[in-house]
Amino acid sequence: MALKQTLSFKLQQKLSPQQIQLMKLLQLPTVALEQRIKEEMESNPALDEGKENEDDDSENDLSDEYDDDNRSEAEKEFNFDDYIDDSDTPSYKLTANNHSKDDEEKHIPLSVGATFQEMLESQIVLFNLDDDDHEIALHIIGSLDDAGYLRREISAIVDDLAFTQNIITDEKHIEKIVQLIQHLDPAGVGARTLQECLLIQLKRKKNHSLITKNAQEIIEHFFEEFSKKHYAKII
Repeated sequence: MALKQTLSFKLQQKLSPQQIQLMKLLQLPTVALEQRIKEEMESNPALDEGKENEDDDSENDLSDEYDDDNRSEAEKEFNFDDYIDDSDTPSYKLTANNHSKDDEEKHIPLSVGATFQEMLESQIVLFNLDDDDHEIALHIIGSLDDAGYLRREISAIVDDLAFTQNIITDEKHIEKIVQLIQHLDPAGVGARTLQECLLIQLKRKKNHSLITKNAQEIIEHFFEEFSKKHYAKII
């Protein structure tokens, strides 16, 4: 049965529940966050807004009165779960449409602690590569720098594979695998230059508006002028 090319990254709670709840809360827009705090304060007398005191003595007295027991009780009464829905958790999904309704669906969970390299490696399994091409793809992913760029020359990768993996190939074939990796998420990974990275992202955009087409034309043919802000030469 064919493999449905769908990759779902699911966050596993390796962080504490309090840390995950706080992360969700920080993702709220400022207005929504203020509104939720205000609603909680209106319904919970144990909480109070921090107000500036006119003198230091008054501030110290208030802080002394608010002891550890009161603080613990307030934290217990303030329940993040009442305000945060599980649907707020961001999820990432990579989907290819070249499958039929009868295809088997396969989900690959990705824990919070997964590295950038592991995230890319988990995606290439969906391309159904043969053993050699799979090893080539893994080698290329391992050659990416921390920013996701491929700085190593293609000719050097050919030599590396011959000596370390006993895989004999050529630059043209390596280039095809590189282009395959450039279809992975996040958009722009596997690029050799900033120019190529921007082009990959622009070509990935679903909205092929005139603005997107013009941006692609500028990056592809006038990148040097654009990077130096010589806009008059572009126009």
